Amino acid sequence: MLKVILDSNILASATISNKGNPAKILFSWRQKKFELIVTEKIMQEAWRVLFYQRVRAISYLSKQEVTDLLLELQNGSILIPTTLDLKVIEKDPTDDKYIIAAVEGQADYIVSGDQHLLELGSYENIKIVSPKEFLEILEAQEKR
Repeated sequence: MLKVILDSNILASATISNKGNPAKILFSWRQKKFELIVTEKIMQEAWRVLFYQRVRAISYLSKQEVTDLLLELQNGSILIPTTLDLKVIEKDPTDDKYIIAAVEGQADYIVSGDQHLLELGSYENIKIVSPKEFLEILEAQEKR
């Protein structure tokens, strides 16, 4: 089964529209079409980002539903400890946490809407893809 890292911007987008690609990715995860890998730092960022005022203002989910989603993610994902200290994304070092999680969790993909990560394209055979690309990958896998 594919092991995947989701950038917090994917999670935020999934709470803003229940019809877009990020929401479809979350739905696919709930259907156990891939395993989600998280770290403490990724979960901390997700909790922070999903409660940003600008995200809350346009989210279709209530605060309780966002809390429930985050708890579901925490409890239904593979939580890995991180010990690596990589410096990969020079323009935004805060994105390094996704690279570190992917390397230590032996992920197949990082799914992100972040240009700094997408520009990298891959790192140590871990592909960095957009939500649309990831859905196409999942679809192709289902056809096998």
